[in-house]
Amino acid sequence: MKALVLNSGLGHRMGVLTSEHPKCMTEITSRDTILSRQLRLIADAGIREVVMTTGYYNEILVNYCRSLDLPLHFTFVNNPLYDKTNYIYSIYCAKDELYGDDIVLMHGDLVFEEEVFARVLESEESCMTVSSTLALPEKDFKAVIHNGRIDKVGIEFFTDVMAAQPLYKLRADDFKVWLDEMVRFCESDNRRCYAENAFNEVSDKCKIIPLDFADALCAEIDTPEDLSVVSAKVHELEQRSVYMCFSADMLHSGHIAIIKKAAKLGKLTIGVLSDEAVASYKRFPLMPYEERKSIFENISGVCAVVEQKELSYAENLHRLRPDFVVHGDDWKTGFQKPIRDEVVEILAEYGGKLVEYKYSDDPKYLELEKASRAQMSTPDFRRSRLKKLIGMKGCVSALEAHSGITGLICENTKVLRDGKTYQFDAMWISSLCDSTAKGKPDIELVDMTSRFRTIDDIMEVTTKPIIFDGDTGGLTEHFVYTVRSLERMGVSMVIIEDKTGLKKNSLFGTEVAQTQDSIENFCAKISAGKAAQKTPEFMICARIESLILEMGMDDALTRAFAYVKAGADAIMIHSRKKDPAEIFEFVERFRKEDKTTPIVVVPTSFNSVTEDEFKACGVNVVIYANQLTRSGFPAMQNVARTILENRRAKEADDMCMSIKDIITLIPEE
Repeated sequence: MKALVLNSGLGHRMGVLTSEHPKCMTEITSRDTILSRQLRLIADAGIREVVMTTGYYNEILVNYCRSLDLPLHFTFVNNPLYDKTNYIYSIYCAKDELYGDDIVLMHGDLVFEEEVFARVLESEESCMTVSSTLALPEKDFKAVIHNGRIDKVGIEFFTDVMAAQPLYKLRADDFKVWLDEMVRFCESDNRRCYAENAFNEVSDKCKIIPLDFADALCAEIDTPEDLSVVSAKVHELEQRSVYMCFSADMLHSGHIAIIKKAAKLGKLTIGVLSDEAVASYKRFPLMPYEERKSIFENISGVCAVVEQKELSYAENLHRLRPDFVVHGDDWKTGFQKPIRDEVVEILAEYGGKLVEYKYSDDPKYLELEKASRAQMSTPDFRRSRLKKLIGMKGCVSALEAHSGITGLICENTKVLRDGKTYQFDAMWISSLCDSTAKGKPDIELVDMTSRFRTIDDIMEVTTKPIIFDGDTGGLTEHFVYTVRSLERMGVSMVIIEDKTGLKKNSLFGTEVAQTQDSIENFCAKISAGKAAQKTPEFMICARIESLILEMGMDDALTRAFAYVKAGADAIMIHSRKKDPAEIFEFVERFRKEDKTTPIVVVPTSFNSVTEDEFKACGVNVVIYANQLTRSGFPAMQNVARTILENRRAKEADDMCMSIKDIITLIPEE
């Protein structure tokens, strides 16, 4: 594409302002003339070839363009009859430079917003800028519009018209039709009319559509009064504020492109999602907030960078009140639509505007996302995430998974509520659920080799950290090898309970014979496990059974402090009571002496407590230990029974997820 800029006019109506240079060199701001602003926008758009027609002050204009030091190649075409012809003849003089290319055509005295110019260039069809809101001018261009295309352009039309400005994008085939007619006009000595007179003769063959810029800036400067009005408008544009939000810790050219577009609208502030917001909405951030913030601070065109604490824009919009919010158009549907609706509602309160650009779904960007997922699934990266998440969010949640497909459910399930996103932070691989899935009793019958296969199945298709149910840990000598194996696989935490003998599920409490290990023995097991591990990120959590076995609160606390001293990275306190009072009492008393060691709870019985309530009292990890298993089996039993009762599968279909929907849960790679 080439830009054609017409600068051969005399500009007499500007008075002394054009006594020493052409009108296009008139200053409109302290840093820009009409022409320098045009050429900067042309260069920013990636156009490199500029054909410029000149008239009087030809040499001054040529030298000025070259002094701007823009990445543009100029072809200057002087109209030797500039004072006796109109710009149709200037275009005729430049015709040999114009055939065969798409053209963006503008008069050299035209000032327009960056957004208007961007829309012109993005048009897939030949177009001319018009306004549906501006009053019709008496002596300036108006476009006659029928059936979505421009039929005539001129100053004399007043029916079926809109105000129009000479800013065009012209496809090569359309421009050839028009240019051929301009050649015919000029060679017939019809050289004092507008170029649009020639267009009017061939508009049925040269399709140009109207592009409505409404009340945005797109205006010619013909008089000092015009200059005053336009300069004030440009100053106003430069004071406009723009807001964007990013989670991106992996910037690519698509991000940079939309940032450049946004910066053209005004002073750009970028909101960077907090680590907690990113972890809740998308995935664990590859880089922490401060590093991501620093990256955006060093991008050209970004005026300020602030934290956006939630996926919701509400807090920052109410505080900053930007004139524009910029986003890709990918949030018009799907998970982020409620966020978009909230943004539109807030902007409407004070007259702000949402600008949406086409979302870039370039395959290379998808490959980058796949690469980041692959990185997150590697053992070293996955292992370290749980400890970082606890530090980042304060309280994390884990959902039981016992197979690849349940791991994917845990990985991909998310909800949007009150401007926040919620998803599970980790996966819990329970011995109960692992045994149940294999149809075996939960008595440590399933050996570690088999349980490690379950970890492999889940790790192969997911990225989230894993908490492993280590039961009692077995013999200390065996636990050492378990720790090394889990750590090598990329598991983040192993939880072992302070019981001995044949395992019985804790929820049976004192109904079955269960023996609690001595503090000394269990501390020795913890210490041996810590000595065996190779990395600082791996965590050993000591699970205390004192409340389950009705040994009392003091015993539970005594054990907790002893286990921490022995090296435990976290403490799990368990209860089979529906009333969470004893859990809260334990946490409160523990926190009086230990402010930092993470506390883990499994609210299977005391399930009315919310995560926010747990976090408020000092809990750091909430594990939903068996809900997927418990919900899955009744559903499968019901389907099996329904098929038997009806001797066919039709009645069971309403209870079943379609195979197509199931397949969409499973990644292709």
